[in-house]
Amino acid sequence: MSEKKMSSSRRQHLKSLLLQITHGLLEEEASEAEQEKQRYMEENCPDLSLPGSMQALQELCRKLHQQIDVIDEQRYDMESKEAKSNKEIEDLKIKVQDLKGKFKKPVLKKVRMSADAMLQALLGSKHKVSLDLRANLKQVKKEVKEEEKEAVGDWRKNIEDKAGMDGRKKMFESET
Repeated sequence: MSEKKMSSSRRQHLKSLLLQITHGLLEEEASEAEQEKQRYMEENCPDLSLPGSMQALQELCRKLHQQIDVIDEQRYDMESKEAKSNKEIEDLKIKVQDLKGKFKKPVLKKVRMSADAMLQALLGSKHKVSLDLRANLKQVKKEVKEEEKEAVGDWRKNIEDKAGMDGRKKMFESET
């Protein structure tokens, strides 16, 4: 099972032979394409003979315009067929890819990470951003209203004072 390695000179020789053969094939193919083109032009485009009279020239122009119209219709039909077949090919490629590409999505693991660590992972070690949101908040002192403390007491106290119109009048006066 030992494989002999090919020497570099042998490899270069074989490579040059392959290049010569392919070069010859390409030249043959190009000459065949040129001959095919020449044959097609002889069949479909006869030699142009220009008549001497004005009437004959006008008739020749009409004939050429009709041929141009026919060729344009054929070209348009060919282009539409090509576009349709290209679209079908793309659709089939997508279907094949969809059929081949059926795979399960892996279950992702939950990772506990602080906001600072997440930003550092996303932005890199250059950016040191702190997301301490509480540090940016204002300190607000809570003021306790004295009236609320009085209202917390027993509601039955001073019930006689608030009874009747006089009591309601006192309530409104004390609030303002």
